[in-house]
Amino acid sequence: MATASKTGCTVTGSEALMLSLLEEGVDVIFGYPGGAIMPVYDALYDYRDRLRHILVRHEQGAAHAADGYARVTEKVGVCLVTSGPGATNLITGLANAMIDSVPMVCITGQVASPLLGSDAFQETDVVGISMPVTKWNAQITSAEDVPRVIARAFYLAKTGRPGPVLVDITKDAQFGETTWSYRKCTRLRSYFPYPKVKLNEIQEAARLINQSRKPLILAGHGVLISGAQDQLMELATRADIPVASTLLGLSAFPSGHRLFAGMLGMHGNFAPNVKTNECDVLIAVGLRFDDRITGRLESYARQAKIIHIDIDPAEINKNVPVTLSVVADAREALSTLLSYVKENRHTGWIDTFGSFRTEEEETVIRPNRKPVNGQIKMDEVVHRVSEMTQGEAVVVTDVGQHQMVAARYYMFQRPGSFVTSGGLGTMGFGLPASIGAKIGRPDRDVVLFVGDGGFQMTIQELGTITQSKVPVKIILLNNQFLGMVRQWQDMFFRKRYSFTELQNPDFVNVANAYGIHAERCIIREDLDEKLDRLLASDDSSFLEVMVEPEHNVFPMIPTGESVSNVRLE
Repeated sequence: MATASKTGCTVTGSEALMLSLLEEGVDVIFGYPGGAIMPVYDALYDYRDRLRHILVRHEQGAAHAADGYARVTEKVGVCLVTSGPGATNLITGLANAMIDSVPMVCITGQVASPLLGSDAFQETDVVGISMPVTKWNAQITSAEDVPRVIARAFYLAKTGRPGPVLVDITKDAQFGETTWSYRKCTRLRSYFPYPKVKLNEIQEAARLINQSRKPLILAGHGVLISGAQDQLMELATRADIPVASTLLGLSAFPSGHRLFAGMLGMHGNFAPNVKTNECDVLIAVGLRFDDRITGRLESYARQAKIIHIDIDPAEINKNVPVTLSVVADAREALSTLLSYVKENRHTGWIDTFGSFRTEEEETVIRPNRKPVNGQIKMDEVVHRVSEMTQGEAVVVTDVGQHQMVAARYYMFQRPGSFVTSGGLGTMGFGLPASIGAKIGRPDRDVVLFVGDGGFQMTIQELGTITQSKVPVKIILLNNQFLGMVRQWQDMFFRKRYSFTELQNPDFVNVANAYGIHAERCIIREDLDEKLDRLLASDDSSFLEVMVEPEHNVFPMIPTGESVSNVRLE
């Protein structure tokens, strides 16, 4: 073990933390120092050859960077910040990771234990504040507890349905001494992260699938979390079942495959949304049936027998009543299911998707993906990047219109290629998450699509990119609006654009000021040349594309409407 030579030695709580992180295989920490975490940073100085520290410019950036890192590496993301405002600045990132099931261990400094509850300088009850947005949290007040609590934190963060964990360490625990030893956590009483597959449920699911004439698979984030992409592919091809994806399930199934029906949801593709209300068996794998997927619950898939496969029993029948539940890890459940599912062909059913694809292609996709005049559209930018990278890049987005466009027009060819804020819809997520994604996958191109609104929420992380030399490719799609809010104001509030128009800085000069090569594209004829330069760069690079200000993203299901009521214009 990396720390075996220290076993039995006396170490401080701060050094015990460093050794514990090494035991858990951590090699990158995203953080920001401060008074209450200073002993830990002092210990980190001696371990900086084995623990790379990325100095962010805001603690929220640390959380989002750790999130992006975790999503592309299948490791636990780690961030380290101080007490008080440092700790509270993590809360948005914790909430984002919690709802999207991302494994993170966030370590916060705290005032010395005798001062707890005294309203000391930079004291906050971060354990109480973070409880609703963490899978588990704990406070350490003694150095001897550091290894045990950290081992438990990593075990809980990465097992079962993953999620963020927070560990708060008082300053006296950081200074205190303990005899070093470490034992990884492999089980906890009353915690059963991997429910046992029940064979009778699997056999009944297979029976329903084998007898179905119009089956449809919905693939969620749980497919990627469990690594069930191969099993999903085998199930779909053997039984000839079309596959639709949630936003976070994108890249679990190749975009160009003949069975890929497209993305579900409010701005998803026409065919899978309509066909959800026509299928006879709906197989939902690793998703939670949130409102952006279901639309009006009273009219959602009422005709279908619904099979819901999910590791979290709390998600079963929470929003959508199901015919059959399989509470299990997606990969294990699908692997077992494959033993009972028969080969089949549903050519007639699959062919019915074609007319919807054609209508969407003619009404929405073709006019926006390859326009010949007018201002540049977001759609064509994403489409060109997809073609230039052959669908092989890791795509990171912020939140808004550009996010939906990236999801719709990038043709993902590899699993784990899409990093975005799903459940919380966190503006400001994209830039720091792209840093974490690139550090996690230095072997792949990481392309960030970001809007001018979200970009300014965490724009200071350009400094992190420069100082840490992170070669992210940033594409700012600038429509000079809070675009998604403006679209709703356009469609549902009589075009009363209430405080959604943005007066922006010169983003090219801002990026240049941070030492990042930057260009602006206004004319369509220049787009390919400037994208080529951006993508060819070995360093971080920035391209601002001025896009049509009042372009709306379609298809769209209005809030409260049935998934069948998809608007194409």
